[in-house]
Amino acid sequence: MLKGTAREAAGEFFGTFILIAFGVGVVAQTVLSKQANGSYLGINIGWALGVMLGIYTAGGVSGAHLNPAVTLGFWTARRLPSRDVAPYIISQVAGALIASGLLRLLFPESKFLGATLPAGSDLQSFILEFILTFVLMLTILNVSTGAKEKGITAGIAVGSVIALEALFAGPICGASMNPARSLAPALVSMHLDHLWLYLVAPPLGAAAAMFACRCIREPGCCCAAPTETVSQP
Repeated sequence: MLKGTAREAAGEFFGTFILIAFGVGVVAQTVLSKQANGSYLGINIGWALGVMLGIYTAGGVSGAHLNPAVTLGFWTARRLPSRDVAPYIISQVAGALIASGLLRLLFPESKFLGATLPAGSDLQSFILEFILTFVLMLTILNVSTGAKEKGITAGIAVGSVIALEALFAGPICGASMNPARSLAPALVSMHLDHLWLYLVAPPLGAAAAMFACRCIREPGCCCAAPTETVSQP
């Protein structure tokens, strides 16, 4: 039976696998079925529900970060011990890669496999990904306890933010906000041209959210919480 960090890493693996399998799966099958009408709405709903499912699945175990940018954001905010950062991120990337590999087997005719690609310039998408992740991380920091995202409120709040941001910027930059979400489909489909911006912008946006959180919350709250507040098994 897994204990401590290993148990939390397993939670991140399975939670991220679920998120990518359903989220990217919705994108892939929507593109293949050529549903021109309502396709973006369906994709947005799929991602929001996938995030909620991932949070309710792993929230009580690992906090259901499901996103390297979120993990780095919690670490920057001193709400996640340094020893947990690498296991969390490795597990997230592994879960995303395995989910993407499974989707490749299920949808071999999908050319991009739901990879995030900018519709305009790289700079435009970089700025959007920074802003989107900033808002997402700011929300997460305010609905979570320590490094944990759990409970009905967290799932609904985070899922709703992702749905709204995807409606706004999905057609432009893909609204990834998650390096693992962009990395795995890009590697499996071998479309790496614009990958760098999806690996760099979200962590920067998450780090910026930590400083903004300190500005809008009282001293001692939110980002200023000491490491001891992190719930340990």
